[in-house]
Amino acid sequence: MSIDKILVTISGLGLSIFIYYFFLMRKGKEVKAVSSIDITVEGGYNPEIIQVPVGKETTLNFIRKDSNSCLEEVVLSDFGIRKFLPLDKKVEIKVNPQKAGEYPFSCGMNMFHGKVVAS
Repeated sequence: MSIDKILVTISGLGLSIFIYYFFLMRKGKEVKAVSSIDITVEGGYNPEIIQVPVGKETTLNFIRKDSNSCLEEVVLSDFGIRKFLPLDKKVEIKVNPQKAGEYPFSCGMNMFHGKVVAS
């Protein structure tokens, strides 16, 4: 096997490991919310995993700092919510999960994701 084939093989393997880790193994920071929580929308959602109590209304305050048009709206399909997020304004969204589980949310184009974990 020639040196160029070895280098291509090693590079491909390294890239495969990076992609696997970045997309499948990356864990977001989980934050516990009592009655409300601020979520900064800038290149994604921070925090991206919010733990809330079951059966208690929690207010998610989305504050968009990124001018990316993809992040103009947030969709919480399990709650039937789709809201426009104006730049540098707080948008309150109230959720009240009635059963334990994970409730995903995303941008309008479904490229950036987060989730509400009810327990």
